Amino acid sequence: MALLYADKNFPQPVVEALRQLGHDVQTLQEIGKAGQRMLDEAILHDASSQNRTVLTYNRKHFIHLHKEQPDHAGIIVCTVDQNFQSLTNRIDAAFRAKSQLSGQLIRVHRPNFQ
Repeated sequence: MALLYADKNFPQPVVEALRQLGHDVQTLQEIGKAGQRMLDEAILHDASSQNRTVLTYNRKHFIHLHKEQPDHAGIIVCTVDQNFQSLTNRIDAAFRAKSQLSGQLIRVHRPNFQ
């Protein structure tokens, strides 16, 4: 099981499916921070302070943040995929392939992504 922190634009169906697989997923909407226009740096800091891995579609900014601030609880960047079950399965498989997420940048791409 992973402790996750879903970014503001991450799809709720994937959040729910990850929860059904036993992952503890917190969303910005559920903790009342969605309307605060949090900067990505603040999201990463907030997630790391709770030992949660950020789950995001915002690949460009979070890859950059990982390079600048490698001391975090983990970042998972995903390509947009409307097949939510497939995306959920790839995220879950990515967790299972890692012994620890702290300081890791994990890329989860949809099939046939260039």
